Amino acid sequence: MSAFALSGGAGRLQGLLDGLQQTASSPADRPMGLHGAYYTSPDLFEMEKATVLRAGWHCLGRADEIPQAGDYFAARLLGEPLIVIRGDDAVIRVFANVCRHRGMLLAEGRGNVKRLVCSYHAWSYGRDGALLRAAHMENAGFDRANCRLAGFACEIWQGFIYVNLAENPEPLAAGLEQLAEVLAPYETGSFRIVHSAEEDWQCNWKCLVENFMEGYHLSVVHPKTLRGYTPTELCTKGPSAAAFTSYNANYPEGIPSRGKGAPGLDAGQRQRSFLFNVFPTQVASQAASLLASLSLQPVSVGCVHVRWTLSVYGDDLDDETIAQRIALWTEVNREDREKLEKLQLALASSRADAGPLAAGNFEGTIRDFHLYLAGALAPVAAA
Repeated sequence: MSAFALSGGAGRLQGLLDGLQQTASSPADRPMGLHGAYYTSPDLFEMEKATVLRAGWHCLGRADEIPQAGDYFAARLLGEPLIVIRGDDAVIRVFANVCRHRGMLLAEGRGNVKRLVCSYHAWSYGRDGALLRAAHMENAGFDRANCRLAGFACEIWQGFIYVNLAENPEPLAAGLEQLAEVLAPYETGSFRIVHSAEEDWQCNWKCLVENFMEGYHLSVVHPKTLRGYTPTELCTKGPSAAAFTSYNANYPEGIPSRGKGAPGLDAGQRQRSFLFNVFPTQVASQAASLLASLSLQPVSVGCVHVRWTLSVYGDDLDDETIAQRIALWTEVNREDREKLEKLQLALASSRADAGPLAAGNFEGTIRDFHLYLAGALAPVAAA
């Protein structure tokens, strides 16, 4: 058993890890969910932060949010303050939002800068992270070259900005080739952002992933917003792999198209929303003309910071339609948030036992997610 597992409630924590492995090994035709403790245990959450979350790729936003050199926005992930900035070479980089002198934050919000200047002692950095100026530094041990901003691994995929906090992470795109093939006809990378919002949901991050990624609840939770277009009974499981899972929310026959989208789309692709989860924390819905993405930033065992964006294909949708889509997704998110915050309260019960999952078309993605978690935490469980 690892030293980490020995801290506070080690026996219970080890039981949760062992139980996750047992759930993952259950027969595919008898899938089971997880006990409520998996969503309410502070010890398990701390382990997730140190392992699966620290090692995972996380979406921070869209590349076209910062189109010009010097455009930036600040973010926070697993306690790490970050700066996402486009350099003079057009490359987007993610730096620790920490001055190399005394640790002050360098930037807040979003904007455009020629250089990042610390508000504490005026150390200034270029848009590539290099230290440019540090007044009155006569310390013999001071070496400007060794005072670059600390950086994190960053990849741009399908127009999304991803960061990984691990030292030497595996590349992101290599694990998403099959997903990229599905998204190719939509031209996902070309979509332009039209809206973003941020809010805290009082629920476990895994609850939000699972909720977004199953169609079983659509007709019940969203009777006025989604049921008419994406009823539960028409949902079908999509492809999955080690780094993602997906499903199709198909539209009923006779429903008007919600936009033409890219010219390479076939009739079926124009008549469904394709929902995917890039493990661990990004969930998204790709339709012909609209792309919705939720970036989940776990804060505590019962709180997740959600940054969601809407993007559109070219000029496919007029301003009025875009406003309607923003209002629709705002209401859908409100409906989900209301249910998940009540769910979080119920999951604290000692009687919140694991229940059977529905068939693959409705909750097969939840099993995929659990298999991913079990694989990511297997080394810890075996330690």
